[in-house]
Amino acid sequence: MSKSKEKSDDSGENSSEGGFKMKKELTLIDGVSIIVGVIVGSGIFVSPKGVLMYSGSMGMAILVWILSGILSMLGALCYAELGTMIPKSGGDYAYIMEAFGPLPAFLYLWVALLILVPTGNAITAMTFAQYIIQPFWGDCKAPVEAVRLLAAATICGLTLINCYNVKCVTRVTDTFTATKIFALIIIVIAGIVHIFTGHSDNFQAPMENTNWDPSHIALSFYSGLFSYSGWNYLNYVTEELKNPYKNLPRAICISMPVVTVIYVVTNIAYFAVLTRNDILASDAVAITFGDKMLGFASFLMPVFVACATFGSLNGAIFASSRLFFVGARNGHLPRAISLIDVKRLTPVPSLVFMCIITLALLMAGDVYVLITYVQFVEALFITISVLGLLYMRYKMPNAKRPIKVNYILPITFLIICAFLVIFPCHESPVEVGVGVAIVFLGIPIYMVTIGWHNKPKWLQMLFDDFNDGCAKLFMCIHEEVRGNCD
Repeated sequence: MSKSKEKSDDSGENSSEGGFKMKKELTLIDGVSIIVGVIVGSGIFVSPKGVLMYSGSMGMAILVWILSGILSMLGALCYAELGTMIPKSGGDYAYIMEAFGPLPAFLYLWVALLILVPTGNAITAMTFAQYIIQPFWGDCKAPVEAVRLLAAATICGLTLINCYNVKCVTRVTDTFTATKIFALIIIVIAGIVHIFTGHSDNFQAPMENTNWDPSHIALSFYSGLFSYSGWNYLNYVTEELKNPYKNLPRAICISMPVVTVIYVVTNIAYFAVLTRNDILASDAVAITFGDKMLGFASFLMPVFVACATFGSLNGAIFASSRLFFVGARNGHLPRAISLIDVKRLTPVPSLVFMCIITLALLMAGDVYVLITYVQFVEALFITISVLGLLYMRYKMPNAKRPIKVNYILPITFLIICAFLVIFPCHESPVEVGVGVAIVFLGIPIYMVTIGWHNKPKWLQMLFDDFNDGCAKLFMCIHEEVRGNCD
């Protein structure tokens, strides 16, 4: 890449494909805030039960949390090479496209649109609504309909904020990131005080009841890694990050160790106060912890959890909408999704379509089954992305790589991801089978909508009318029109 091009990349605007200029508004602090804000969400308040349930013991659960953080850090470093080598928004989609072509890239978009993004957002929104509503029902369980309505209202409200302005999104993310870290600090301090006042009985036999079955260990990592989900979200908005060659790896190297330390000490605090049976019997570990340790101030814990999930949901909506925008820009989704609000430069249709799909998934059932769906499919495509990194080392040896990690990192990460893809097939065949079926269902969809070049005129006119109708409805324009106007 020439120096003039590098200078252009570091300027206030960056020309992306098709002539559209995506404004670079995200600083290093915004990048760190997005990663921490997306990662620290519902997972740390939901997943401790799942990790303990599959690992069997507190000692193994802590080890899973540590290794999940290390694994996420390995993945983030590999993605730092991918993100600086291919500085395009879209994350895994852009990397799979570059390495393996349009069909695998489309399949990633397909499962991301149907499973990864909306399911994760639905889980987070439901968790937020549950913690907000529950205090009004006291000891009774809040009605499911009320939880779903509040979750739907939250998703719609955050979608509106994201449609309005990027700066508003980053302000919300920064604010709630600070709040959720403060909440976790309170849990950690309470746990430390509990330990140093002589309450260490729960750690007397930390490895007792450990389940060494590989499939159960893989499923425990699914719950742990679900809490770390989002470490690659900054790669979705690379085009909007100032000086991405420096700020992308810096943001990763700052945020991932911070999150890992916070998660590990938070779980130690949980285990210091709550017994194994307490955690397995609780649907809201943080609330159970607050009831035992905070006394009259226990009402604050639902508020803190709600803030954590609200900020995480906001960051996820912001980053993931860019994934679908880039996919539509490359012709792998309806062109209506690549429409842009000319005044605010936000991908409004992308945000709205994602909101609609997430609302449909609010009918979700068992959260741990959903986590298995999400993590299996995500592990599968992360494996493909890292395989693409190794393939491009061979295919494009002279490509500019501002960051080039040692071969040991991607190979180690690839082996672990392959383990996470293969071993749960025995323990959860239904969930894994459904995930695989959805992936392969995308192949005929691709063949009809993209691979079929000589479509009937009536079908092409139907697609064009849909795109034009969306442009009028959202008062947006296609990106190449914006580029020509500039």
